[in-house]
Amino acid sequence: MLVVALKPGHDGAVAAIDNRQLLYSLESEKDSRPRYTPLLPTTILDIAERLDAIPDVVALGGWSDLRPRGISYTGAGYEGIQEPTVTTSRFFGKEVKFFSSTHERSHIYMALGMAPRDAAPVRTVLVWEGDVGAFYLVDSQNRIIRKVPVLSEPGARYAFLFGLADPTFAETGAKPRLNDAGKLMALAAFGNSADASPDIRHVVERILKQDSMYPAPKAEYRDSVLFNAGVESIECKNAAALLTERLFETFAQAAREHTPEGSPLYISGGCGLNCDWNSQWADLGHFSSVFVAPCTNDSGSALGTAIDALSTFTGDPHIDWNVYSGLDFVTDAQPDAARWRSTPLDDDALATALAAGRVVAWVQGRWEIGPRALGNRSLLADPFALDTRDRLNTIKQREDYRPIAPVARVEDLGAVFHQDFEDPHMLYFRHVRENSGLHAVTHVDGSARVQTVRDSGNPRLHRLLTAFAAKRGYGVLCNTSLNFNGDGFINRTSDLAFYCESRGIRDMVVGETWYQRIEGS
Repeated sequence: MLVVALKPGHDGAVAAIDNRQLLYSLESEKDSRPRYTPLLPTTILDIAERLDAIPDVVALGGWSDLRPRGISYTGAGYEGIQEPTVTTSRFFGKEVKFFSSTHERSHIYMALGMAPRDAAPVRTVLVWEGDVGAFYLVDSQNRIIRKVPVLSEPGARYAFLFGLADPTFAETGAKPRLNDAGKLMALAAFGNSADASPDIRHVVERILKQDSMYPAPKAEYRDSVLFNAGVESIECKNAAALLTERLFETFAQAAREHTPEGSPLYISGGCGLNCDWNSQWADLGHFSSVFVAPCTNDSGSALGTAIDALSTFTGDPHIDWNVYSGLDFVTDAQPDAARWRSTPLDDDALATALAAGRVVAWVQGRWEIGPRALGNRSLLADPFALDTRDRLNTIKQREDYRPIAPVARVEDLGAVFHQDFEDPHMLYFRHVRENSGLHAVTHVDGSARVQTVRDSGNPRLHRLLTAFAAKRGYGVLCNTSLNFNGDGFINRTSDLAFYCESRGIRDMVVGETWYQRIEGS
């Protein structure tokens, strides 16, 4: 059974599954398009070009858009766990099953289908994202048997706090911005919830009790110390720490009271990108295990709808998948020979260059699904010098309070981090050992968001890390996404060369070719 699913709205994407194997999950924002781009015709053409047959099932994820006269629904709509709709329709001359289920269900089934198989009689799924905040109990037949609503719009509430402190955010009529939640997560590490003033505590509780964040009710908070206080003010940082704490407490309490102790927990939704919360779920002690997919936010919603369709027709949502299920890198031009010299990649020589402080644009194979660079579309650099973090943030043209993540061989985890668990998709925090010297990748609170690499997972990157370990003692590098600010991953040679030339990057690797900028060019 070949299933192709489409995700409308922001974070538009298309996914294809054939005989339980994920073939592609393509997000429209990738290839240097603006972040959160809606589904584009070119993305549909990209998948059509690569499939060998017309799909048996065409699946449309549900969506809704607010309009002056009310709400317009796409497919099955946004919210709800009602049964999907299944009809028969023609698709390019072939009779196909046409399937649609809600956006809410796409998150549930994305988590169920990507998680490892288990024999649990009941599974707990947490969906917390911009709009939905609830637990779901799923039986051994993969049927949703209960929904436990907790708090609507958890992601929007979190992002709103950033907008409340940001003088550039409109007082009326605006929606919480999709990229503000990640910035607030970084700022929370600079704050201390215990230092939050009574006024800040009052504001945080008001945010938790607010009926809706659409539109963002900033004008109602003019009397607050946080109103236009500046996102880097101590008030905003302490409020960020407190709201982070209170949101988790709210959902953790609901989990203890309404979900079966000892069940596995599957996390889905944009809040699943908060590594602090993921670590707290793992440490809670209520669940037997915790699973978070690398595309837990809406980037995995098309895939979730495809899995929902698969489960509906077969009774089994589980798929085989690889995080590197995007498109191959496109060679649309050759770097200017007057500016770039190409040589075969030599891991030892490149490790020497990295150890000397050079920043390397690193491209391998197919792009990563989800929003995080995991060693195929990355900027790599030495992790020991503190100023490397500032250099990378300058290159990426982003705020200096944003942390830089490390990538580490599994062989080095215990030596440089206090926790040595594997995390190949960079979804949990851990603490850096004080004597490790990893200054560039240690956040202000001593934490790091680590991608762990073993030879069987990403052998090409593992070989480079091994060569770097021979130079500096540890197989650890800075790893941040290779993208223009506000865009998805770079995926073609012309963009890569322009990016490196405009940002002073003198080394780029594409596959087994190392391009070095010619001196004086």
